Amino acid sequence: MMKSYNDLVNKCLPHIEEVFPWDLADELTKNPGTLLVDVSEPYEFSCAHIPGSLNIPRGILESACEYDYDETVPELAAGRDRDLVLICRSGRRSALAACTLAQMGFNKVRSLKTGLRGWNDGEYPLVDGQQKPVDPDIAESYFTPRLRPEQRKPGNRPPRT
Repeated sequence: MMKSYNDLVNKCLPHIEEVFPWDLADELTKNPGTLLVDVSEPYEFSCAHIPGSLNIPRGILESACEYDYDETVPELAAGRDRDLVLICRSGRRSALAACTLAQMGFNKVRSLKTGLRGWNDGEYPLVDGQQKPVDPDIAESYFTPRLRPEQRKPGNRPPRT
């Protein structure tokens, strides 16, 4: 049976820890050593991300967390026992990433539940690629899906006018 994206995410959820945005915000004031890894694509990261987070796109995550690869990110590769929170727009890619890193021996890995959307809803700080603050209303537009008609499941497409 073919699995959907939702099926894959739902299969991971019972095996990972998630942290809500408000809990992460509190934690970051008490434990600034928490490693934040945003698995979004670089263009997404440049629009809005949590200050201090590293951008390691999901597509290179496995090689980025190990030594001896072109994509190796030493801070991540050395972080198997470090508090680590994975982040994406909605919390779904980060859930898959958390599942993967747990299998690769990361002991304190969690996913940001509700992702950057939830973080922004709580009006916690976001910055752009130049580290300038991002207005929450502007960020909301980044986090709102804009599906083109051809991206919709057949039968769910709006009529053409």
